[in-house]
Amino acid sequence: MPIKIPDTLPAFETLIDEGVRVMTETEAIRQDIRPLQIGLLNLMPNKIKTELQIARLVGASPLQVEFSLIRIGGHRAKNTPEEHLLSFYETWDEVKDRQFDGFIITGAPIETLPFEDVTYWDEMCQILDWTKTNVHSTLNICWGAMAAIYHFHGVPKYALGEKAFGVYRHQNLKPSSVYLSGFSDDFQIPVSRWTEVRRADIEKVEGLEILMESDEMGVCLVQEEASRRLYMFNHVEYDSTSLADEYFRDVETGAPIKPPFNYFPGDNPDRPPQNRWRSHAHLFFGNWINEIYQTTPYELKAIGKTGS
Repeated sequence: MPIKIPDTLPAFETLIDEGVRVMTETEAIRQDIRPLQIGLLNLMPNKIKTELQIARLVGASPLQVEFSLIRIGGHRAKNTPEEHLLSFYETWDEVKDRQFDGFIITGAPIETLPFEDVTYWDEMCQILDWTKTNVHSTLNICWGAMAAIYHFHGVPKYALGEKAFGVYRHQNLKPSSVYLSGFSDDFQIPVSRWTEVRRADIEKVEGLEILMESDEMGVCLVQEEASRRLYMFNHVEYDSTSLADEYFRDVETGAPIKPPFNYFPGDNPDRPPQNRWRSHAHLFFGNWINEIYQTTPYELKAIGKTGS
């Protein structure tokens, strides 16, 4: 079944062109089923690109999903038109009385800052605590994953000498995991970050399990089964051109940056990159949504009330 998003969201036409089943709000009202409530806390500066990336993957599910776009209330986005935010986004303060089957927290380009120096850290901590009572399953991505695992378990992040940047091979450490159903033993995922978390720190925390890892880039995906919380430190959701966009942006600003590893054919930035992670991105999001569907209460208000 399709994803339900606002009829006028810019991603609407793009998703239709790509073959993603999209349902108008009017059509959804006529269906007598409860759609899954999936929220996206979008912390990225270019929110339109990020919401399309996530909606593309969420919308590939055979289940009907109602997709809500959420932003930090006290932070002003510099790269997204205010009209877009007012039309399609709610602040967390406006949705905090709701329950969600699934909740996604994105990365943010603030990795090198200590968490406590982030201007919206207090609100971020409130949101993370709120997910324990109002969300059935949470998927935290990149900085969002680092922030969550630090907030809940004190796992630190470490600065890297240079940006981890490229498409790297990863290993499936637990093929029996519901989140890795259908995954190859070895697969590729985009990486783009200035910091890392380390296996040794994660292994100290009871209840955390590493599901994906790279020899070069370290930990990629961690599961916290008891709380239905996932920490994805890399960017399986990226478009084919996302790393190229970041590379050329940095080149234009004069920032020290090397071409992303194993990305441009022949390491030539003039050649268009090939997407080698798309199928695993769809598998991962599809598995996550299916697990939510299998385990979430039918009554939304029951979420968080009895360990749900």
